[in-house]
Amino acid sequence: MNKDSEEPIRGLFITGTDTGVGKTMVTAAIAAALRADGCQAGVWKPVQSGARLGSGETDAERLLQLTGINERPDAVAPYTFEAPLAPMLAARYAGVTLTVQGLIAAGTPLIERYDALLIEGAGGVAVPLNDDALMADLIAALRIPALIVARSGLGTINHTLLTAAFLCHYGIPIVGVILNDGDDTGIAHDPSVATNAELIEQYSGLPVLGRFPFLPADADTDLLIHTARNSIQLAPIKQALKFCDNERQGGDNE
Repeated sequence: MNKDSEEPIRGLFITGTDTGVGKTMVTAAIAAALRADGCQAGVWKPVQSGARLGSGETDAERLLQLTGINERPDAVAPYTFEAPLAPMLAARYAGVTLTVQGLIAAGTPLIERYDALLIEGAGGVAVPLNDDALMADLIAALRIPALIVARSGLGTINHTLLTAAFLCHYGIPIVGVILNDGDDTGIAHDPSVATNAELIEQYSGLPVLGRFPFLPADADTDLLIHTARNSIQLAPIKQALKFCDNERQGGDNE
């Protein structure tokens, strides 16, 4: 993609306030809901580390399994490294140097094949890709908005505000925030949950688009669609993807 001569892609970059905040489940749920509403959305994981492709344990494989998208895992995740390290270090360990333009080039077939892409990052926005670029540089080069996935519980206000400030520093538009319960077993006894969304909106000026509940790892596509429709405001996401005027999209339950 030549950012000086081509139109921005239709895409949304799902980033997190940290690793392990549940980006994959939320990304899959949004993609499945969009597809159920007639939007030909795909998924893309530009770089991932921590498991071997083919093990069934990578984020890309989980995205495909959860959404039912018929795609090759190596096409969804062109850069996969087994070492459980940050992408730059995992790549270096494998003798590979990541570049922003190289990552974008590897995703071009997906960009051309789908109406829009839900793009899941690795870790947070300040994760290094190489000696000169962070994950935020990739988002900026793609020229697409970001959606922040944050934990529902204690500590999320600080992490979310810092993530939002970093994205704003790069001039990256932010669609909103989704709070995710994940597998936090103590969430039911965390009193901060009652006010975290309100305070994030107050101090960041960003809308909190929903609170995503815990779902088991073996949740099927139908459950993800139902959960997304009932826990996430999908209209702002569709608008960001320029789907709000698409006659193929179905109604929202929002």
